[in-house]
Amino acid sequence: MMNEEALGWVIRTRDPDFEDWTGFTAWLEADPANASAYDALMAADSEMDSLIPVAPVTLPVAANDAGDRRPRFRWIAGGAVAAALVATVSIAVLNRSDIYSVTTRPGETRTIALDDGTTVHLNGDTTMRFDRKDARFAALDRGEAAFTVRHDAANPFRVTVGDDVFEDAGTVFNIVHSGDATRIGVSEGKVIYNPKAEAIALPAGRGLTEDAGGLRVMDVAPASVASWRQGQLIYANATVSQVAQDASRSLGIAIRYTPQAAAMRFTGTIRLDRDPARFFAQAAPLMGLDAVRQQDGWLLEGGNGSHD
Repeated sequence: MMNEEALGWVIRTRDPDFEDWTGFTAWLEADPANASAYDALMAADSEMDSLIPVAPVTLPVAANDAGDRRPRFRWIAGGAVAAALVATVSIAVLNRSDIYSVTTRPGETRTIALDDGTTVHLNGDTTMRFDRKDARFAALDRGEAAFTVRHDAANPFRVTVGDDVFEDAGTVFNIVHSGDATRIGVSEGKVIYNPKAEAIALPAGRGLTEDAGGLRVMDVAPASVASWRQGQLIYANATVSQVAQDASRSLGIAIRYTPQAAAMRFTGTIRLDRDPARFFAQAAPLMGLDAVRQQDGWLLEGGNGSHD
């Protein structure tokens, strides 16, 4: 991804024999975020001086240059040293003071207004990271968030989810990330999934799911995208396990389910009610299930389920 490319340029430009300045300049100009990533990694790399002694090298001056205008870089060779550089740079980037996290408790929602005009709505039990110096960056570590993005073709808004990147093209979309599973639905505009790899375009009315079963693209009802913000959950052939997880996040209550119940499918609309008893009184029958109150939450079971 971007940081890996930037790290590659950091390592290469440190080489006194490096000559591909044209390629390096083209990479910097290809995306405004490239220069920021490169500068951040170079700044973090400077902290390696106390760990690895290296000698400064002066690069040759071009014939038409009045002086040495190129920065002096240092080269580190060897796999072990390169690994140390990667580790140090990664830690430094993650701990940058301009990167900050926002976390919501189960049942709590929060709205973040970014400087570029983008709005991010966090559902319950969600953690996200933002960059004070780059309003076009966000990372969803866990939970659910809805995005209303101000489009800028020259500087697209990107959401990082694990190893994946979702890039907007003037968009309203919702992402859920839980464990190793990610799903996104788009209600307006278009999102590009991993623009530098699969580059799957998701226009309004399309969604994507990635989990242990692989990658799947499907149709979604635009009204169902981020429907939790309107106090309801809308589904088309969703598993009961997904419904339970969504409801738990929005209501802040523990919801379990028997294996039989988890595998059942549901299509319809469920109204979110902050009173658990009222919620399950209307939700369980819609799904063809029974809801049993437990000491620390609720259990969904089918007709042949058990309380165990």
